[in-house]
Amino acid sequence: MDFRQLRYFVAVYEEGHVGRAAERLSLSQPALSQQIRQLEHSLDVSLFERSSKRLLPTLAAHTLYNHALPLLEGMQRARDALRSFKGQSVRTLAIGVLQTVLNLVPQLLDSLRKAQPHLVVQIYELSGMEIERRLLNGSLDIGISFLPAHQPGLHSLLLYEDELRLVIPAEHPLREFKKVSVSQAAELPMLLLGEEYQVRQIWQAELANLGRRPHVQAELNSMPGILDSLLNTTLATVLPGRVQRIHGNSKLLWKPLTEPRVLLKVGLVYRDAQRHQATLELLRSLLEEAPNVRKASLDVLS
Repeated sequence: MDFRQLRYFVAVYEEGHVGRAAERLSLSQPALSQQIRQLEHSLDVSLFERSSKRLLPTLAAHTLYNHALPLLEGMQRARDALRSFKGQSVRTLAIGVLQTVLNLVPQLLDSLRKAQPHLVVQIYELSGMEIERRLLNGSLDIGISFLPAHQPGLHSLLLYEDELRLVIPAEHPLREFKKVSVSQAAELPMLLLGEEYQVRQIWQAELANLGRRPHVQAELNSMPGILDSLLNTTLATVLPGRVQRIHGNSKLLWKPLTEPRVLLKVGLVYRDAQRHQATLELLRSLLEEAPNVRKASLDVLS
């Protein structure tokens, strides 16, 4: 067992899928599978149960993962410290972002490059639940997610507010409605994000307050995929309003939800405030200056 195999193992464990882990590592799937088999052989344990859809970690994998993370983090800190002797002091910053804030990434990367040219920034598109999980296990430094954070030990800083909107195709029966109540929307057959996504959880919680459940006819894990699919159906969905500016389509109608409005808060999520204080303040200042963030806040207030 070596550090390279540990790094490969952590990627497979976190992704739950050899293909996604291989893409994350810029490695071929056969090569990655071989490394995992070699690691299992050297440890004489089975780390994953193989199924057609994903890899399920065994109890041995959970144990190894909890020991591997501190080792890999320590090795990275050692490498960063040694680079300074060559005049190459390099630091990495791993940020997890929601699909709804991906349009902020180009501005953020450009601003960070100007503010800290030696910083290596790693951006991961993740669900809110996955962002929180990776913050807790140390594989992310900071997340940009919905607030409040659900897991104990996580802290947050508000960036902007948004609100949930009903999205329907142009020929939908509700096309003439200027706004739609939550109870009306609860009656509609829907195409929604999977249950691991916080948008779905927020919608389900809102309906639960009315003693209702969503009428789910289909699920997708991609907002662009959902919006493209709506064009050929009579289904509806619910998404944050700012998504309209990211993936706008004139053939889709975005209706405000009322009775009540479903407000969303988006902000920075982190675990270790002392360690990341300077970075948090920098990120917040950079993001608050971004036109898309300012406009999102104004839209909700109007």
